[in-house]
Amino acid sequence: MFSELAAHLPKKEMSLIIGPRQAGKTTLMLQLQEYLKKTDEKTLFLSLDFERDMPNFTTQAALLDRIKLEFGKKKGYVFIDEIQRKENAGIFLKGLYDMQTPYKFIISGSGSVELKEKVHESLAGRKRMFELQTVSLKEFINYKTEYKYEDRLNKYFQINKTESLSLLIEYLNFGGYPRVILEDTRAEKLKIIDEIYRSYIEKDIVYLLKVERLDAFGNMIRILAGQIGSMINLNELSSTLGISVQTIKNYLAYAEKTFIVKKLTPYFRNIRKEISKSPVLYFNDLGLRNFSVGQFGRHAMFSEMGFLFQNLIYRLLHEKIKDDGSTLHFWRTKDRAEVDFVINRGDEVIPVEVKCKELKDKTIARSLRGFIAKYNPREAWVVNVTLKDEEMLEKTKIRFIPFFELI
Repeated sequence: MFSELAAHLPKKEMSLIIGPRQAGKTTLMLQLQEYLKKTDEKTLFLSLDFERDMPNFTTQAALLDRIKLEFGKKKGYVFIDEIQRKENAGIFLKGLYDMQTPYKFIISGSGSVELKEKVHESLAGRKRMFELQTVSLKEFINYKTEYKYEDRLNKYFQINKTESLSLLIEYLNFGGYPRVILEDTRAEKLKIIDEIYRSYIEKDIVYLLKVERLDAFGNMIRILAGQIGSMINLNELSSTLGISVQTIKNYLAYAEKTFIVKKLTPYFRNIRKEISKSPVLYFNDLGLRNFSVGQFGRHAMFSEMGFLFQNLIYRLLHEKIKDDGSTLHFWRTKDRAEVDFVINRGDEVIPVEVKCKELKDKTIARSLRGFIAKYNPREAWVVNVTLKDEEMLEKTKIRFIPFFELI
């Protein structure tokens, strides 16, 4: 994301970096600051996590006085970290922008900033959002292989099969939080992920969102972690957790806005039906998912990681289509036929079946056949561990795709 942010620095819009805690937002901002310093640009870094910086945010005038002390009336770059700690952050930032100062603002905040302060609405037309997720599989593999194969990762997976699958299993176990990846032992990784989870609960869920039933929220996350890719039953969750359906809806919204889970809606040609049907949830980081159910680093066999692999494919597909206007869904019927993912490109759809196996032959599941018979797509994908091949089913091309081709 560094190059995207660097390209946006000349723009007047505020650059707003959001994402989960500990994903690297502050590190990214500090790198941008160093980049600007090398070209002799004036910069100022302030954080609402630091007691010494808090007085600068009592009013817009107080902040501008501090900036003028550093820059005078000349152009400069102001970095503001952890803006979610500021009350009425959206209105505060909107006022700064509308004052037409010569200063460029680069701002970071956890997901709750958008949820709590409605920054998105307040800064309409005044900001560009940059969403920083935890380390992707591609970034993880490149780091672990010292970037030797970054321009030919497909070949690496094909030739170094044992090593690459070992790294895949490591990623599925521990996820992509940078500090977790940098530790060598499971014990140290466990300490870090525990700290990250506690920080998330204490700072976002308790301090910012004022969730009172913390036990119920934590239990809901654990239940969702055990139901990756399964449809959400609000009434069942309500009964199990002893809280109202409306509270469940609120908690699910909190979990999504703070980048713990992501909601996937069903595919129907009838949009009204699509909105009314239950969604499924996937986790943004597999390490945090595993930690929440006591399985952090405990998966040894690839054969027992089917739902984790499916969650990974969700992330890869989401990353692949995020900039082309496509949407991602799943498909279920009343007679229990199901397709894991459906890429909707408007004028065409691509059903995607996920198999956590080293496929040997071109098997086409009954549910995928059912979708093809109903919608007649031009192509369908069967994402698996190793098999690359093609097969025709009537007028539909079935592409068997190794997961690494989605990276």
